[in-house]
Order: sequence, then C-alpha cells, then structure tokens
Amino acid sequence: MDQHPRRSFLKLAGGAVGGGAALASMPLAIRQALAIPAAQETGTIRDVAHVVILMQENRSFDHYFGTLRGVRGFGDRHPIPAAGGRNVWVQSDGEGTLSPFHLNTKTTDALRVPGTPHSFADTQGAWGQGKMEEWPRYKTPYSMGYYRRDDIPFQFALAEAFTICDSYHCSVLAGTDPNRIVFWSGGSFDPEMRAKGVNCTDEHSEPDNFRCWIKGALPKPGYSYAGNALRWATIPDVLEKAGVSWKIYQDPNNNWTGAMHGGLAFQSFRNSKPGDPLYTKGMSHWSLEQLARDVQDGTLPAVSWILPSMNYSEHPSASTPIQGAEFTGKVLQALTANPAVWGKTVFFLTFDENDGQFDHLPPPAPPSYEMDGRMAGKATFDLAGHYLWDPDRKHIAPTDKVSGLVRPFGLGPRVPMYVVSPWSKGGWVDSQVFDHTSVGQFLEKRFGVTIPAISPWHRAVCGDMTSAFDFGAPNDPAFPGLPDASGASALVLAHIQRPRILPPERPEPLFQEPGVRPSRRLSYELNVQSRVEANRVTLEFRNAGKLGAVFHVYDRLHLDRIPKRYTVEAGKTLSDVWETAADDGRYDLSVYAVNGFRRDIKGDPAGAGAEIEVQYRPAQQKVQLTARSTAATTLKIEHNAYGEAAQDITVPAGGRAQREWSVASSGNWYDFTVTGAGFTRRAAGRMETGKHGISDPAMGA
Repeated sequence: MDQHPRRSFLKLAGGAVGGGAALASMPLAIRQALAIPAAQETGTIRDVAHVVILMQENRSFDHYFGTLRGVRGFGDRHPIPAAGGRNVWVQSDGEGTLSPFHLNTKTTDALRVPGTPHSFADTQGAWGQGKMEEWPRYKTPYSMGYYRRDDIPFQFALAEAFTICDSYHCSVLAGTDPNRIVFWSGGSFDPEMRAKGVNCTDEHSEPDNFRCWIKGALPKPGYSYAGNALRWATIPDVLEKAGVSWKIYQDPNNNWTGAMHGGLAFQSFRNSKPGDPLYTKGMSHWSLEQLARDVQDGTLPAVSWILPSMNYSEHPSASTPIQGAEFTGKVLQALTANPAVWGKTVFFLTFDENDGQFDHLPPPAPPSYEMDGRMAGKATFDLAGHYLWDPDRKHIAPTDKVSGLVRPFGLGPRVPMYVVSPWSKGGWVDSQVFDHTSVGQFLEKRFGVTIPAISPWHRAVCGDMTSAFDFGAPNDPAFPGLPDASGASALVLAHIQRPRILPPERPEPLFQEPGVRPSRRLSYELNVQSRVEANRVTLEFRNAGKLGAVFHVYDRLHLDRIPKRYTVEAGKTLSDVWETAADDGRYDLSVYAVNGFRRDIKGDPAGAGAEIEVQYRPAQQKVQLTARSTAATTLKIEHNAYGEAAQDITVPAGGRAQREWSVASSGNWYDFTVTGAGFTRRAAGRMETGKHGISDPAMGA
C-alpha cells in the first residue's frame, strides 16, 4: 500500500484542489489557517497550548455530509434492515414511506429548512431503541432532507481542508439542553447516583430542554432559573480548581436566553456572583472582538468556549448554513490573526444535536430494555445507573410502545465534528466513535484533569479525539481553500423569496460523491465467532483492540424486535445465545459495529457442522479464512467488492481448510460471503494495521 495516504487520496479522489490557485482564492485569515505551521516542540499533545470550542445547533451528519466523498454517508453498502423488507433508507411516516431527498437551494427556499421536533420523546420514537424505522412519523417529512456540496460550499471546504469525524454522535437522544449539559460537564445524569447503580429521574438528570432557559438579564436584574440546580462539577469548575485558564466568549444577554450555555443548569454557576471566577469568566460579556484581541495579545486562555447568537447558530428555521459559515469564518479570522497563537491551537467545531434530521447509522448505546423488563443485550461491566427512569412517562411519547419506563440516554444520532488545527490539515476522515464527552476527554488528556461526570460506559466506547491529530508530523503543505462566507444575511433574504421546499412525491435515488479520502488509523480489532448447535446459535463478540466497541445485532427473522446491543471493552469478549426452535432451526442475524464492520450469520439445520473464522494478518496485509466442518463439504467464497475472484474451499470431515488473500490494493478493506448448503456467512470491514489509510473505496462507487 502507498505509504503516503495523502497522495493516494489525490489520485483516487480525482478533483481535490491544492496549490497556489486554491490559496490565492481564500480570504487572508483562512490562508493563514492552512499555511501556518504547528509550533512543534515535543511532537505530542503537549504542543497544544489552546483549545477553542464552538458548538453550533441542530444538524445531523447525513443532513450535511451524506453526499461527501469518503465518509460513511449515502453510499454506505451496509444499511441496517427494517421490517417489511425495507432498510434504513426507507422510513415510515405512519402511512407511507419516505427516503432522503435533496434540499435544493438553487430553486427553492431550502436554505432555511423548517425545524423539526427534537425532544427526548420523539427522538426515542424515531430511534425505536435501534429499529430506526419511523423518522418522518416522529420528526416530520422534513427530517429526511439533506444538502450537497453546491448548497453548503463552506462546510464542504472546511471538511476538505482539515478533518471531519464521521462517527461523532450527540450524547443524548434529545435536544439542546441535555447535550450542552454533557458538553459543559461530561454527563447528563448525576455521577454520584450512577456510581451507586441508581438510574436517575429528571430530578437529577436533563432528558429535555428545561434548566438552561433563563429569564432576566445580566448584570441586572440577573438571571432567574428553571428547575432545581444540578450539583456535579462542570468542566469550568474542574479547570478552575486545577489552575487551567479558561473563558466563555459570549454575549450573556444574546445567547438564545441561555440555551447555548450548558453551565447554567448547575449550582456552581447559578450561585456565582460578580467577582467570582465562574461569573467573571463564564457569565460576562466577552465578544468575538475580545477573542481577537486576546489572540493578538497572546492572552488567549488554555480553554475557550464560543457561544453563538440565535441568528448565527445554524439552527433550522432560526438560522442557516451560510450564517453559520459567516460566524465560523469570523472565529477563524480571529484565531489565525496571530500565527504564534494559531500554531499552538486546536479548534473543535461541532453541533449539540441533530434537531430531527435523519441519520442512518444506529447510535452506539447501552442495551435497551424489552417491555417485559429483560435487557436486550449485555456489557462487559455493570450498567446500573446509566439509564433514565421515567415512572410517569413524562419523556416518552404515548405511541412509543417499543420499550418500558427505563430508557438509554444515548448516544444519539451523528452530528458533524470538524477538527481544525495545524495538526489536522489535509482532508482527513476519522471514523473512531466519539461524542460530546470526547472533547472533555481531550481536555483531560492535555491538562491532566479528571472530569467526574464522564461515565464508565462513555469512557469505554467514546474516544478522546487524539486520533484526529498527527502531532508528530503535522506540517503538510497547501490544501483546498474555503469560500468567502461574508454577507450571509443578504443572501438569506434572497433565498427565502424562492418557492417553498416540499418533500418529493416519489423517492429520489441516493447519491454520494465517488472517491476516497485519507483516513486516520484506528485501534479497533473486532470479530464475531458463531457456533450453531441444536436449536441455538451462540455469538461470541471479540474485541482484541485498544478501544471499546458496541456490536448491534439485528434478527432478520424478527425485525419487529428490539435489536440487541453488546458493549465490549478493549481486550474482552462477550457471548449470547439465540434460540431457533420456534423458527425450525433457521437463523438470520446481522451484526454491525464501527467503520463498516459487518458480520452476517445465516443458515438452517442443513448447514449444521460448518463454521468459519476470520483472522487478520496486518503485517502481511492479508485476511485469512479458516473453515471447519464435521462433514466433508465444499463452500464458495465470493467477494462482494474490491475485485477478488470467487473461489471454492473444500473442507474434509472433521477437519479444516484455509484461504487467504491480500487486501493491500483495497486499502485493507474486505467484504466477502461464504456459502454452502444451509449456510451463509458474510464478513466486511477494514483491517487495521497501525498506519493511516484510506476510506472505503467501494463506498459511493
């Protein structure tokens, strides 16, 4: 394989813009963002002196980037199944079906697409505990709309210039407050109660928008707050105690009545007074102009949060992508005005939640509960205390009869995350599972602090963002530019004069740009081993990597049931059994995990006695298949992508046989199916080698 994935990307993507022409077309500040080298001293995360964080509003990953080449979008060849012979691309509105459709901004007013419901109740309903079948029913048909490159050129250009994460999820299956509370504290539920194994009600957690919506103004008459204050430590509390400098850049009287500020739900912020550190740094008026001055003066804090006003938040109905682009451009101009500061700065730009916008990937989450109280899945550690208990069904829709009164908080759907820094240039994709706790974990890693509200489940499953950076060799030369995003308000006025965007009467074909992009190395090593006996199938979920993972299991013979989920910590295994007597010994199970990992286990009694095992040989860039059988049999291996020819494998009675093939030419991606009488097994994914690679070359083809 090419040892320079940047070159591979340029050859395979065919159309990446670079060099002097692209640089000349950019605003000065953006040219600086790409041209300023990292201040490399140690070649580690210690070279990061400043972390700047902007959380925008309410866009899902597919809604913005489902068509972007080289990310897990609409070209995903592994959509989860749905009842009635459908898959996740065909969603029910309760009467008919609807698929993703283009929000055409050239002919309609789609730039200002209507907002959609995004409470805990309707998100639980659309998610269906993992069934993912009824997005437009709970979220309206507008939930299925998406943009393309020509509609949101600034967002696409930012992803092309730096790093986009295509497995970054919001933390809670809900709206703004719950997710911003996680972002500012590390958790949406009380960590002391969780440590005791007690599931929180809404008295000690935030399932829906409530506590951050203030009344009043600062400094006088002051804020008045809704609900009881949450009592665990926020991230600013942790940083202040550790002596790490921080600040929140905002207008405290123009932050959407407090909704942008997750800290306002907490006792420490509510009790702070003028002159107190939390009040001075986190509740005062610090403008973007002040941010620019702090950068120029070399006084930018170690950690900074930036809060948008409603107009620049990108929230559907209230704001637009081009207004968000203009605001982001202003932030980048401020940060890059002093090269000495930008050379030591990481800028994280993400979104609090997905609004109601559709995303096709099932979010990793703790197992759901069946209506009879049984857990639909397992974990390698105790999950007591990780759930919402809603005894009065205040946060569960009346039509949601899939599960009972104990519900997972999340993870929720994917949202965009751009990692913008001198260490993340080059149009990379990072496919590690992240969520809002991941930014907190990055702060822990860099500044040596501990955020107590981050739960054991989140620490097991969600990464710390460090895989998105190359601290050792960051300074690659010129990359694609960013369009000028100024004058957004005037453009919005012109757009809203166009005809109203309406969902189409007929489904549109799915589209994703062909080509690949450089992909960060990951530390996953996942596998599933099956064993079939009389009227039962046992699956063993194996995690030999350095990162925890969630396996989702869909029973294709019973898609009316909740899919089971298995959280397996790094270096551990977990097993479970499916009884097949009621189906006359037939079984049809599909297992999904991160970054295109898939295993299909299908068969009937005629195939009993045969089994396969997939093994990785990263040093040789080969995948090895071992087949075993109690009776002599011949199996067929067919490759579903990447060009390998079909082949047979003959297994002697009571013996085994092996085949192996190189995956070097496909960037270490594999996808094959093994069939025989009453026997089907499919395996797909990427073999990790410890080196950077490319995104799935068969995705979007």
